Amino acid sequence: MAKVAAALVIGVVSHESLESIVEEINAGNHSWTAAVPSKFLNLDDVKNYLGAYLPGDAAYEEPEDGELHFDYGDIEVPESFDAEEKWPQCSVISNVRDQSSCGSCWAFGSVSSFESRACIATGKDVKYSPEDTAFCSNAGNGCGGGNSAWNWFKGTGVVTGGDYTDAGAGDTCYPYSLAPCAHHVPATASYPVCPTSEYPSPKCKKSCTETGYSGSYGSDKLRASSSFSVRGEANIKKELVTNGPIYTSIAVFSDFPTYKSGVYHRKSFTPLGGHAVTLVGYGSLNGDDYWKIKNSWNEEWGANGYILMAKEGCGIESGMGAGLISTSMAV
Repeated sequence: MAKVAAALVIGVVSHESLESIVEEINAGNHSWTAAVPSKFLNLDDVKNYLGAYLPGDAAYEEPEDGELHFDYGDIEVPESFDAEEKWPQCSVISNVRDQSSCGSCWAFGSVSSFESRACIATGKDVKYSPEDTAFCSNAGNGCGGGNSAWNWFKGTGVVTGGDYTDAGAGDTCYPYSLAPCAHHVPATASYPVCPTSEYPSPKCKKSCTETGYSGSYGSDKLRASSSFSVRGEANIKKELVTNGPIYTSIAVFSDFPTYKSGVYHRKSFTPLGGHAVTLVGYGSLNGDDYWKIKNSWNEEWGANGYILMAKEGCGIESGMGAGLISTSMAV
């Protein structure tokens, strides 16, 4: 799990349970509803899925090109926006992945934004590899946490790679190797029981693991042409509407795992750690402005894998990063 900034770890309440949090949230007059997640037995289970370095952490790094300096001119953004609706030809935008019991969320948030933008730029609806990103890049430490990988996407590139369930299909180079699982019982065929602690990080193979794939690890790499951070609500909206989904890091508190519907406003002050997700849209619900976020905890979590988060909630606007992709950047 990524180390969370020191200011966030003050006053941790150890006696909280998922059940008590759900009861408290649903008993109040809040903008969102909660439910006990089928994925977790307790809050300790959640920590295995966190792994993003946050602004203020010693290991935090921003994309190398720094803050976004593009001139968007007079671009007007709509009142609400959903990347899935604007680019329906890109199924990767709506594909909710599963990082398994590993703090590789930073790799999934990075790849989710990369493959979405790659599809938008090239017209090729292809999954890229969280496995390559998490365990072969210099952006982090596998299941131990990391930053946005857009610098690595620019400098080295990433190979194609499907989900764990895509293994054997032979249509990508390096699919994810950690099986989906759940800590809650009873287990199902789709989500067997997770290990008692998070998975160890697999070793980087630097080769295509799909024997039926026609490409090679070296020739399969696609690079970004730029990497940058994005700051300010106006720029975030313009960047999202113009170029597609964006990586972002958030501080997760103990009520976050129980989200089910509505616009999430943090009610708990118990910090769990840093987490990386993907910004895919924005809008307003009952007068409450939100960012639409795609998680990597599979489609059974939250609202079919998504959460609507209040603007500026949990530091969401301070850790956004992305980049651009050109069809000429293959290496």
